[in-house]
Amino acid sequence: MAFLSDSYNLFVRWMKKVVRNPILIFFSLFQPVIFLVLFTQLFSKFGALLGPGVNYTVFATAGIVLQNAFSSAFQSGTAVVDDIKSGFLTKMLATPVNRSAILFGRILSDIFRVVVQTIIILVLAYALGVFPETGVLGYLIVIFTVAAFGLSWSGISLALGLKTKSAETVFGIAGFLTFPLLFMSTALVSTSAMPNWMQTVSNYNPISFAVNAIRNAITGCPVGHLASNCTTGFDWSTILQAYGVIALIGVLTLGATLYLFRKIVS
Repeated sequence: MAFLSDSYNLFVRWMKKVVRNPILIFFSLFQPVIFLVLFTQLFSKFGALLGPGVNYTVFATAGIVLQNAFSSAFQSGTAVVDDIKSGFLTKMLATPVNRSAILFGRILSDIFRVVVQTIIILVLAYALGVFPETGVLGYLIVIFTVAAFGLSWSGISLALGLKTKSAETVFGIAGFLTFPLLFMSTALVSTSAMPNWMQTVSNYNPISFAVNAIRNAITGCPVGHLASNCTTGFDWSTILQAYGVIALIGVLTLGATLYLFRKIVS
């Protein structure tokens, strides 16, 4: 019970910190909203190049939703660095608080923040005519997939923050990873529009696996079928494959985070 109680209290602490500094929320949403509202409109005719009947806004929404989780996840490491440098973590270790709850409360707040941001983006997408052909269950699968991906990817940021204790390093590596992986995936274009070498990278890119699952939940089309009016339904092999990749990343990244955190608290 102490673990759950301490995790909840620390979760509330993190959320209060976010509310008191709403500029973080604004800039977290700024880029994906710009992509959703402006980028998709600018390249709206690109949908015709992807295939007949392809609505580019519908196609790109899956990638934009995941991009938000991708960028938000990297804020976790900088927050941990701030707690270490400000002495908050040292003060927490001097109290009887459950050590695991310190980390779990942080992770829980990350998941909650990504879920709220995802819902905001989906509402904006709905205003632009994008909604899951698979209904309410499609919305739930999109949100769950994004939350799971954000959780697994935040482990990289947390591990970097705990290891380097440098916000600049976390931001630098985040930028180094974010854009190459994003643009060499199926987030914004299909593999058919990529050079051959980039297609090979995309086929093994974890972002592609997650985006394909989200896009299937939105369009109801299996991978490779891009028409926005496809109503085949859920492609469970694609979805389960994405969850397998996400789970593997989560085990590796969160395992490294837990190992480094235990070294600090000990």
